[in-house]
Amino acid sequence: MNVALIFAGGSGSRMNSKSLPKQFLVLNGRAIIIHTLEYFERHPEIDSICVVCIESWIAYLKGLLEKHGIQKVHWVVPGGSTGQESIYNGVKVLHNAGVPDDSVVLVHDGVRPLISDQLITDCIQCARQNGNAITVAPVVETIICTDDNNKIADIYNRSRCHMARAPQCFRMGDFYRAHEDSHLKGIVNFIDSACLMKEYGHTLHMVEGPTENIKITTPMDFYLMRAFYEARENSQIFGM
Repeated sequence: MNVALIFAGGSGSRMNSKSLPKQFLVLNGRAIIIHTLEYFERHPEIDSICVVCIESWIAYLKGLLEKHGIQKVHWVVPGGSTGQESIYNGVKVLHNAGVPDDSVVLVHDGVRPLISDQLITDCIQCARQNGNAITVAPVVETIICTDDNNKIADIYNRSRCHMARAPQCFRMGDFYRAHEDSHLKGIVNFIDSACLMKEYGHTLHMVEGPTENIKITTPMDFYLMRAFYEARENSQIFGM
C-alpha cells in the first residue's frame, strides 16, 4: 500500500497574501494544493491520500476536493503548531486507520506542485528497496557555513551537496514509531521528516527530482512556479 501524506498546514506569512493561505492561491483556475494533489490522484500506485490542513480551512479544502473530483483523499486532518506536529497528526491517523507497517508513506508539501509522475514512481521504488527515499536536487552554487559571529566557518564542496526536497518517503511502521517517540519526548521542531528519521538512526537514500520542484513560499516562488508551469504546458503543445 502507498499513501500520500500531504502537508498543507502553513499560513503563508512570507507570501504577503492577506486573504488566502499560500496553498489556496490560484493558478490557471485551480488552487496550488489541487495542482499538487492531482499528481497523486492520478498516479496508479497511490492508493489513498491524507491531507493535513489548517483547521479553519478544512471546509474550504473539502469544497475544492469535491469541485475538482479528487477522490483518493480519505482523511483531512487538522494541523499542529509546528510542521512536525502537523505531520504527526497525519501519521497518527494513518496508524489508527490500520495502514500496514510495510506501506510506503510519501510526505509531500501541498505547496510543491511541480513534481512529476516519474518522481513519484522513483520514490516508491526506492522506498520499497531501501526503506526510504528522500527527493533531492543538486546544489549549483557554493554553500558556506557561518559561525556565531557571522563569519565564514566552512565552505562545502558543492559536488557533494544536495538540496532536500519532497516527496520524502518512509515505511509506515518506521515513520510512525519515530514520530510517536519524538512526540512522547516533547521534541516537535525537526525541520523536516528526513532530519527526524536520520536522528532515529535510519540511513537515508536519495532520489533526484526535477529542478523545478520548488516550494512556493514567497511571491517570487509563485511567479517562478507560474513560469515553470507555462513552460511545461508549452513543451506539450510544441512537442519539446
